[in-house]
Amino acid sequence: MRATRFTEFIPPEKTTFETLLEIFRELITHTSGDVDEALDWLRELDKEYDLTTDDYTIDDFIEDLKDKGYLRIEMGPDTGGEPGGSGGSGQLSITAKTERLIRKGALDQIFGKLKKSASGDHKTKYAGKGDEPSGENRPYQFGDDLTTINMTESLRNAQINHGNLESGFTEDDLVVEDSHYRAQMSTVLMIDISHSMILYGEDRITPAKKVAMALSELITTQYPKDTLDVIVFGDDAWPIDIAQLPYLNVGPYHTNTVAGLELAMDILRKKKNSNKQIFMITDGKPSCLKERDGSYYKNSFGLDEYIVRRCLNMASQARRLKIPITTFMIAQDPYLQQFIQEFTEANQGKAFYTGLKGLGSFIFEDYERNRRKNIR
Repeated sequence: MRATRFTEFIPPEKTTFETLLEIFRELITHTSGDVDEALDWLRELDKEYDLTTDDYTIDDFIEDLKDKGYLRIEMGPDTGGEPGGSGGSGQLSITAKTERLIRKGALDQIFGKLKKSASGDHKTKYAGKGDEPSGENRPYQFGDDLTTINMTESLRNAQINHGNLESGFTEDDLVVEDSHYRAQMSTVLMIDISHSMILYGEDRITPAKKVAMALSELITTQYPKDTLDVIVFGDDAWPIDIAQLPYLNVGPYHTNTVAGLELAMDILRKKKNSNKQIFMITDGKPSCLKERDGSYYKNSFGLDEYIVRRCLNMASQARRLKIPITTFMIAQDPYLQQFIQEFTEANQGKAFYTGLKGLGSFIFEDYERNRRKNIR
């Protein structure tokens, strides 16, 4: 008899390239896609922590990044088509492969290593002719899919009802395994890019970007039937592609929450899904409005009653459209929390007062919880 001996599995150590790639991925997120700045930081870290060796240097790492398709050289106007040509030089930039790597890294970092489901959509509380087995049985009904018949329980019923299986099955013997409906969800993620997102020595935009990238990766891999639109809002609001997320940065903007909500609702009105929601990440008070004549009304001091009233009106309008708004407030000022409470009541939505570290888990849990199907 042949014996088989199993030895302990020891995972292979990461190569220097893999270690540097993880660090570079983090740095490129913090620098909003600025490769030169990220590499400067990487060189400083190398000096302090001896990340490389004489056999494998930062320059070798950069060459590998280019060879493996993580970096490309964008030619300047005077390079003559050659990197480092006369009168100019090529500039390094990240590729779509790196953008995907950053999104996947954000998902793994914030949400953990999620298992990919076969036909990912979210569960609902409604049972019936759905997509995912619920673990419960019910009597067969005309029109049920024959593949859902629980043969073990049906045979058991036939033995109980007829004493043997010679008489065959009757319809009364058959039971099917019940299933949950799966829902499709359309989500708009609003990200505040006003100047306060980097004020007071705290980088709030980078965690917000990571959450957006992780959420986009979650939806495209786990829930491909869902839709996610990302918009940013400062003095105005505009949509951005998922591919632009690593490059997102703040500007010298006020906070026009109304413009963001108007755009979000315009986007969701065009979606065919019955399940719609808005996630809003912000750290400050609304301080700006765009008037009908194109001028801007701004007030950064305290909560402006005129601006607040417009925000509450938008919250009520979203409620009438059956679009819940979940606000993730990353500021702790009591008067701002009071405003968010009023805003949430007007919308009948939800609000989370969270620090930067808890932002990702809050959004993931709420996204999973919100996906329901309206049964008519």
